[in-house]
Amino acid sequence: MRTVGGVLERALSRLFDEPVKVTAAGRTDSGVHATGQVVSVTTRARFAFDRLTVALNAVLPADCSIREAAIVEAGFSARFAALERTYVYAILNRLERDALLARYAWHLSRALDLRAMEAAAAAFIGEHDFRSFCGTLPVGPGGEPSSTVRTISRLSVSASGPMVRVEVAANGFLHRMVRSLVGTLAECGMGKREAGQMEAILAAAERSEAGVAAPASGLYLAGVRYPGGYDSFAEPPVLGGRPGPLDGPRPFP
Repeated sequence: MRTVGGVLERALSRLFDEPVKVTAAGRTDSGVHATGQVVSVTTRARFAFDRLTVALNAVLPADCSIREAAIVEAGFSARFAALERTYVYAILNRLERDALLARYAWHLSRALDLRAMEAAAAAFIGEHDFRSFCGTLPVGPGGEPSSTVRTISRLSVSASGPMVRVEVAANGFLHRMVRSLVGTLAECGMGKREAGQMEAILAAAERSEAGVAAPASGLYLAGVRYPGGYDSFAEPPVLGGRPGPLDGPRPFP
């Protein structure tokens, strides 16, 4: 099966003339996008790394590109060094669908009550057991169940015209957690659920108690934050394409 990781590994192996394995900051389901994914690579190749961005984009397929590259300390892991990940979800909320946005936003024709969605979202801020929003339960190296407790630092709902934007940042995410959260918030926005039900859904620790998982098409891994202040955040083009963090990009430490 064709994957983003596989595409990157083939391109890097071609440039470095040796087998390459990438470590990604986060996994994305089939159909999910990434504007702020970070990967780390170890290589013995002699290469003009200041030209890596240009060289890599020259050999990558049209549907995959990179924005920047940097040399980091030995032992760095894009996955394990990450402090926080930010996902953004795009909803096209209007009666008419848009064929050009079908792959990049979830179309909902029923008007959403953003205040209801915001009220529901407030219940998820902080440390909670998000088992009710987990598609496949995590397991440890030995096959034992892993914790489903995560800490959400930010969960916001906003709109610009017909485009509704949901942003969620946390220290970690479970399988389909964001899509399940967005699906539940959308049900609140359509009046199918009450915002006051969110605490009970969390306490139930049963996936069947939460809403449907929103489609993969509207979800973006938008940024990863690391020690030293670096944040790879980039706003999805469908939502305006803001190129970096609000306070400006920082060099990788």
